[in-house]
Amino acid sequence: MFDETYGTLFREDIPYEEEVPNYTKENWEIGFGLQAIDGLKPSKYLVELAEKQVAGKISYQELEEKMKEYHASDESFSDSDEADFSAMRIAKILATNTFGLRPPVLVGYHKQLFSNIESFNYPVGEYRTINIKKTEDVLNGDSVQYSYHEEIDDALGSIFEQERRKSYRKMSKEEVAYEAMDFIATIWHIHPFREGNTRTAAVYAIKYYRHLGFKIDNEPFKNHAQYFRDSLTLASAEFDKRTDKYLRMFTENIVLGGQNELVIPKQM
Repeated sequence: MFDETYGTLFREDIPYEEEVPNYTKENWEIGFGLQAIDGLKPSKYLVELAEKQVAGKISYQELEEKMKEYHASDESFSDSDEADFSAMRIAKILATNTFGLRPPVLVGYHKQLFSNIESFNYPVGEYRTINIKKTEDVLNGDSVQYSYHEEIDDALGSIFEQERRKSYRKMSKEEVAYEAMDFIATIWHIHPFREGNTRTAAVYAIKYYRHLGFKIDNEPFKNHAQYFRDSLTLASAEFDKRTDKYLRMFTENIVLGGQNELVIPKQM
């Protein structure tokens, strides 16, 4: 069975609670970088406020209030509100040491990331109620076959139960890293939400890896967010287009000290 004390699995006797503040800058960089998945870019104002928060000059709560005021004013650009609030909330979630290996936690992250964002015109914190297809450049215009919406609840329940039953303490560090990412990829393949699946999956992945005791290299999430999405797409593709090669390379870079060049050939 899954052991909730896995936070010490790959750490050198450093309490998780003491490490969280050291991630502050990295959390913001991840939050900013992940917006590129949907072609979004945070405002300069948020970047300035984030620098103040990292320096300890303002709190997350004060920062959020300033952002609400900013986006309610004529100074803001409406197309940056999703990027601003999503990036800010990613940083805030990653700054906490709470985690749960349960579907409601995943749903809660989605709700936190996208609630009360005017330009995010989709349900938040609830499973999608329609079947979807998305054109993927990395699949030459094809779509991943996501789960039927009627099956999402059961599918998530099943894979979370399977994950809880894994005996990670009997595996090598490399095996744990790959197995955990396979779990994240399956969540993404189900695509439980109407939109925002990749950013939610990324946040859940980082929280899970930290919970397992891994130290995260934030550079891939910061600078290669689209690669992350494309690698998940390829790992979930049909038949001859499916490959987990690129997702494994990403995994190696974020938690195993890998130095892989994160580039996917245009013609797959």
